[in-house]
Amino acid sequence: MIASAGETFTHDEDINAMNQQSNALQPALASGTFAFGREVLVHRLGFGTMQLPGPGVWGEPVDRAEAIAVLRTAVELGIDFIDTADSYGPYVSEDLIREALHPYPKTLVIATKAGLVRTGAGDAPWKPLGRPEYLRQECEMSLRRLKLDCITLFQLHRIDPSVPAADQFGLLRDLQSEGKVRYVGLSEVSVADIELARRIVAIATVQNRYNLSDRASENVLDYCTREEIGFIPWFPLATGSLAKPGGSLAQAAKRLGATAAQVAIAWLLNKSPVMLPIPGTSKVDHLRENTAAALLELDDATASELDRSSRGGVAAA
Repeated sequence: MIASAGETFTHDEDINAMNQQSNALQPALASGTFAFGREVLVHRLGFGTMQLPGPGVWGEPVDRAEAIAVLRTAVELGIDFIDTADSYGPYVSEDLIREALHPYPKTLVIATKAGLVRTGAGDAPWKPLGRPEYLRQECEMSLRRLKLDCITLFQLHRIDPSVPAADQFGLLRDLQSEGKVRYVGLSEVSVADIELARRIVAIATVQNRYNLSDRASENVLDYCTREEIGFIPWFPLATGSLAKPGGSLAQAAKRLGATAAQVAIAWLLNKSPVMLPIPGTSKVDHLRENTAAALLELDDATASELDRSSRGGVAAA
């Protein structure tokens, strides 16, 4: 329902109709909100850019125009949290974000990561490199590539076991105190790692692998929920045998008239108020499908059944 000039809405149903219309155009707005540092608000369904570069997360995208369109469409759909990394390409995803979206909408939060070095495409190793001088260099380069004065969320992509962890966390603290980054995040860490880091620098987010078929980080998610630390599940759409015919995910998707991927995203959003899924894609149609998951409401019985069938990271058929 749209008001004509000078008309005001006085009834709850009219307001609800307006909200539904807005959500249909920008479905990410229906995903709920989370505040980094209890200050910077984003909608919880974000977008991850790992799939934008070429095959093997290496080099330029196969279709650059489509990659640019994906980023612009994400913002049009209400997504205001985009996650990237210097190692995606390397550097390609950050360049694409700048090309597609700069000057940035005021509400857009761009998160990036440093601390992994690429040696080639595909299965070539991603090697941790946490020397403070390297992390500082990568932060400075990300600032230039993204055309930012300050990175809202700067994440340590991996803790480098060959460098004292305190030195890596201390560098993140220094970047924050210098105004180069606003908030600090970690990736693929344990609860003990988070607690050690928090003695040195405030931790706003944790990005660990987590999905219906891999819940090894359940204790980390529980910790983040208690501490109001954002939890960013990477590889969020892995579903294992749950999506096979007869599996609980497949059954739920059929019952709800949705795709298995949409139900998987809805389950993540339902799991914790600090959950920030960032499903990625290189196709606009797939992006629209994923983002529509924010409109999907799981009933308690469905959410509980999916929770039970995926408990312990074991996919149940």
